[in-house]
Amino acid sequence: MSRLLIIDAHPNPESLCAALAAHYAEAAERGGATASVLALRALRFDPVLHQGYRGEQALEPDLRRAQQLIEDCDHLCLVTPLWWGSVPALLKGFFDRTLQRGWAYRYQDNGNPLGLLAGRSARLLLTTDSPGWYLRLLQGDPTVKQLVRSTLKFCGFQPVRVTRFGPVHHSTPEARRRWLAQAAALGARDALGGGRPGASALPAA
Repeated sequence: MSRLLIIDAHPNPESLCAALAAHYAEAAERGGATASVLALRALRFDPVLHQGYRGEQALEPDLRRAQQLIEDCDHLCLVTPLWWGSVPALLKGFFDRTLQRGWAYRYQDNGNPLGLLAGRSARLLLTTDSPGWYLRLLQGDPTVKQLVRSTLKFCGFQPVRVTRFGPVHHSTPEARRRWLAQAAALGARDALGGGRPGASALPAA
């Protein structure tokens, strides 16, 4: 049985992201997987890395639990909005505190990074107010590069698939229902794929 972890990175529990995460998780459960939703807004932790990477900052219990959930999963689904070409401060602080050197990655003797969370796949569900062509062609997709290349793949997640939802601003109820159905379909699909070596490969959405 595949074990899926869904990280809801939106500060608002009434957001489209929260609904996408819930529909994805419910469909994954119906598909036979174990699906846990981790809503970052419900965690109690200091998002500021006060000494940078020069000192130690003990993890709060909620962050230790988050690390355990990540270690235990076969597949990670990250649901986040795109804000100002990046992600909410809540998610950035979670990454800064949780993805610790020596736990999520380490540097080898030759200086190259080694992802320590290998053996897991990931999916990014990204909500945007800008159309995809604008983000890709005119902005160079900075948020996707940050999350996929510089965070998830850096820590060893492979493959990482991306699904966009938008433009959200002025979207119709019909469009939102369609997006929620799409998230559910992806949850059902990812429940079958898993992320450990030997799991069946599924096409990107």
